[in-house]
Parts: sequence; structure tokens; C-alpha cells
Amino acid sequence: MKINWKHYCLAIVVAAVTASKLFAAGVEPQFSDVFVAGKDQFKSIRIPSVVVTKKGTVLAFAEGRSQNTDQANNKIILKRSADGGKTWGRLKIIADDGKNCLNNPCAVVDEKSGRVILMFQSYPFGFSERDGKILPGLDGPAIVRNYVIHSDDDGVTWSPMEDVTRTTKHAERVTIMASGPGIGIQLKHGEHAGRILIPFNEGPFGHWNVLAVFSDDGGDHWQLGEPAPGCCVTNAAGKNISLVNEVQMVELSDGSVMLNSRKWGGKPLRKTAVSRDGGVTWSPIKEEPALRDPGCMAAIFHAETTAGKSVLLYSGPDSTRRENGTVHMSRDEGKTWPVQKVLFPGSFAYSVLTQLSNGEMGCLFETDEANRIVFARFPLAWLTVASDEPGTVQVETNGVPH
Repeated sequence: MKINWKHYCLAIVVAAVTASKLFAAGVEPQFSDVFVAGKDQFKSIRIPSVVVTKKGTVLAFAEGRSQNTDQANNKIILKRSADGGKTWGRLKIIADDGKNCLNNPCAVVDEKSGRVILMFQSYPFGFSERDGKILPGLDGPAIVRNYVIHSDDDGVTWSPMEDVTRTTKHAERVTIMASGPGIGIQLKHGEHAGRILIPFNEGPFGHWNVLAVFSDDGGDHWQLGEPAPGCCVTNAAGKNISLVNEVQMVELSDGSVMLNSRKWGGKPLRKTAVSRDGGVTWSPIKEEPALRDPGCMAAIFHAETTAGKSVLLYSGPDSTRRENGTVHMSRDEGKTWPVQKVLFPGSFAYSVLTQLSNGEMGCLFETDEANRIVFARFPLAWLTVASDEPGTVQVETNGVPH
């Protein structure tokens, strides 16, 4: 039998192109609604956090707000997913401080015990972070307090609120503080392996420092690290300003920790620093030229590829506004960020990354001008596979695309 090599080669090329297109289509992100303001019990729902338990359950947290303001008698709320973020259970209030306002949920999973730990703050009723009435100190009716709760059954039930203010807040100067928001991390390498870090910023308002609160015993006791140098600087007008604000952290392969902070002042870029002692002290704050920031909380995450290699992922609005949600990937631990792909081209505000038990990535993010919180699922391969229509997305709302 004589082979027509021209037709044979053409068939191979066509098959390869077709397979490539099918593969690209197969790895496109899938989306599902998690919290919808006005529909899920609260007028406003903001400030997402998401973790995957050791059993593979996805836990999504947020603030349930009575009004669309930061301090509005907020409760800490939760939804659980047993199928990798495809569908979500009913909303549950897991922390309630009466008339006081709960802010900034920041979750982490202790890999040894499986315990899910959630840290957040309580603002006294009638006070706001912007009103200048909140006082420094560790006691009294006009201070911000820090609390922690935990779950030992995959988020089904939760412990009572435990006040850890005395070991997680500087007694002098600090009036307001925020854990994350987003997620904490647990170190896997180096002499501080097993340490849990909760990223923090502290004020007075507009004069932020970033630092870590940490635990070496699975969250039973907490200690306070030092602020990173250079958080506040004097600008050209002679005014003292802060460069940083809401912050996330990620472990590098040698056990050091990199922080990645929202821009408050300076250029519209992310701010970073590195700790080589497990989050106790930091290198001076510097700007990351590859990561644009309009002034919005964003995510950084250490992910594992199917080949067992480590990469860093960053998600945030790649724009001058809170839009064009983009995932960036670094293969050299944040030295460069050569891979970028638009996850959601429209409204995109706060976001949190996690890795599902099947190796896929999850991104919980705010959209629709922060009136809807959506969970996106995508394989790491999606970041490096070209598609015919970059940025095209399909959102499922109870199974119905819109």
C-alpha cells in the first residue's frame, strides 16, 4: 500500500490543531456564584476568604453586612462545598458579636490536626475605622479587638469567639488592625516549619504598617511579629504617608516568607518584603514593577503543578480600576512574572486563591461592583494554553449561564 505522505502530514497537523483546541476548551475556567448581596440574607456581602480542608471540603467565608459600608453590624458567614466548588450549601453565620461589627475574616488550615482557624476583628458599635474615635490600647470600650474561632469537623461547627487581642496587638499607637483579609499560611520548610502566619496591617487609619501574627502550636497561642521597615515614608510634599495596607503572604522554597501588600501610597504597584526568620522581621518594603495595583486587596499563593514543581500565583485587577481580573504566574519565586492571563475581564475586586484536592486552582472573587462573590475553577494548564478568544468567560448561576 502506497502512502500519500503529503496527505498523511496534513492529517497529522489537522489532528494536532484540533487536539490543541479541544484541550484548550477543556481547561477553560468554570464559575459558580457563592454569595449574592440581597439574595443571601444580607444587603451587602464582601471580603472573601477561602480554604480547602484536609478532607477536600471548600470553605468560603465573607462578611455579611447590614449596609454597604465597612462597619455595618457585620457577621462572619460561611458556605461549604463538597464537590470542589461546583455547588454550595446554605449560608451559615459562624461568628456574631451582637451590635459590634466583625471584619476581615482570614482563614488557615493546620495541616497536622486538620483544624480550620479563622481570625477576625471586632469594632465597637457606633465606631468606624475612619472616624478617628477608636483608641489605642488593649482594654476599654473604644478599642478594636482581635478574635479567633476554629472548626475540627470541616467547618460544620465552630468554637466560641476567643479574644486574643493581648498577644496580637501592639499596646501603643495602634488603633485599628486587620487580619489579611484573605488567608493565612502554614510554613512547610526550614527551622520554622509548622508555624502558622496570619498577615496583618495596623493603623491609625492611613498610617499603616504590615506584619505577621504567628503561632507555633497549631493556633493555641499567638505571638506578634515586627512591622516591615519602610511602610511609612515622607513624600515630596513633606507629608508622612503609608505605602501599604491589606496584605497577604506566601512561603518560598527555602522557608523564607514574602509579603505582598495592597498599594496605599507610592506608585500604583504591589508592595513586597521578605522575612527570613519565619515572619518575625522583614526586609524593607519595595515596589513590584510587574504587578499593577489600583489599590485593591489581592491574592498570592504557592501552588504545586502536576509534575510536582512549585509556582507562585497572583490574582488581582490588572488595571487602573477594579476590573480585568488577571492571574499571574512566577516560576522563579516572584523574581519575574512572565505569565499572565485574564480570568474575568469585567468588575473584579478582592480575590483569594486556593488549590483544590484534584490539583485545580480556585479563585474566590468579588464582581458586579462587589455585589456578588464568585468561585472560579481552572487547571494550572489554562495559564499556559492559548485560546481563540482570550478572556472569554461563562458564569453559571444555579446552572444557568449569564
